[in-house]
Amino acid sequence: MRLELRSVGCRFGEFSLKDISLKLDDGQYWVLLGPSGSGKTVLLQTIAGFHAPDSGQILLGGRDATREPPERRELGLVFQHAALFEHMSAADNVAYGLRVRRVNARERTRRVDRLVEVLGLGRVLSRPVATLSGGEAQRVAIARALAIEPALLLLDEPLSMLDHNTRLELREQLRRIHRELSTTVLHVTHSRDEARALGDHLAVMMDGRVMQAGGCEELFGEPCDPSVASFLGVATEE
Repeated sequence: MRLELRSVGCRFGEFSLKDISLKLDDGQYWVLLGPSGSGKTVLLQTIAGFHAPDSGQILLGGRDATREPPERRELGLVFQHAALFEHMSAADNVAYGLRVRRVNARERTRRVDRLVEVLGLGRVLSRPVATLSGGEAQRVAIARALAIEPALLLLDEPLSMLDHNTRLELREQLRRIHRELSTTVLHVTHSRDEARALGDHLAVMMDGRVMQAGGCEELFGEPCDPSVASFLGVATEE
């Protein structure tokens, strides 16, 4: 699904999102990169419908979703913490959204089985959530978000709480998920390495503004100003 932000602004006390415009075409993997406090998560939550913008529009698949409640936006959302239901097994967590939507048992099984294969969850499905490692729990959270077949997947620092080796492993799986399912993705991170490894497209955010957006290699090759170059770790000519 195509996502378009048109001059979105939103104030939160001393902080505000400022005139943000961005276009994600269907099936693209975008990374929203910026330092802590730049507004990345706030923007993601605004897209998801948790905050109503003071100005501008949010278009999802061409329709104006600016005032739609979260449950009508057809989005999947994964947080830093897996936020699984601890009284359920891993399998029941994955199928939770399908049960809420009253998807029939055969279709639930088909979708869960597909995600189990893509994410390598076969060995953890029957286990209690409390016994899962951080990486296993996050894979279950990603499968739960994807099971409802969202038109847009929003990832809020999904790898930041994991150890180095697990981050690399899950990074590969995110690439595989995108390649096989072709879901449109907006992935928030503060890691340049993560952005470069995952994103076909990149938006750099600072102080509530999108400073530059475009192809990932384009931004690393030609940052628009010294502040963006410095954050990306790109040397500029004096």
